[in-house]
Amino acid sequence: MNGQNGQNEQWGDHMAIIVTIEIPGVGQELYDAVISRLTDGGEFTSLADIPAPGLISHVAGPVDGGWRVVDVWESEEALENFSKILQPILADLGHADGEPQIIPAHNVVTS
Repeated sequence: MNGQNGQNEQWGDHMAIIVTIEIPGVGQELYDAVISRLTDGGEFTSLADIPAPGLISHVAGPVDGGWRVVDVWESEEALENFSKILQPILADLGHADGEPQIIPAHNVVTS
């Protein structure tokens, strides 16, 4: 892994990214419905539960007036591949996702 001397974190040939999405006007109910669809009705207790190769970490929770998700992905390509799965689910549930903020990761620490 990189991350020293001002370099961006590298995962293989890809740059890790931090993705923050804030969705106004929704809450845990929509989040839980999306997770249920992603896991075919199962739980999301491990990154392996989501059909998203390249997901390094995931957190989600309420914010004033909505819901926030913060993910770390191995690359923008991995995020784009997951978006192809997520977008139809959100559309089917009647919600457009929020506009993600994407920044390069300087340092990623995992256990």
